[in-house]
Amino acid sequence: MKDQISIKEGYKAMFLYLEHLYEMTGSDDLAGFLGSMSLLEDDMPVDDAVWSDWLEAVAKARMNPNIDLKKTGVR
Repeated sequence: MKDQISIKEGYKAMFLYLEHLYEMTGSDDLAGFLGSMSLLEDDMPVDDAVWSDWLEAVAKARMNPNIDLKKTGVR
């Protein structure tokens, strides 16, 4: 396995991860979010804002590759 993936590959990996969580939990919230993340024929998400948010997250991760995820405040 190579160490780096493209932004699109990362997006698809996150989709698959969230889809797996949905299959385990049946969460309506995840189902709705996955619907907005689904890709159209042009390989872009149904909801344009999801792609913008994804690119923003990628930029933040690139700016701080040593980010400590334990301190994000999300619980």
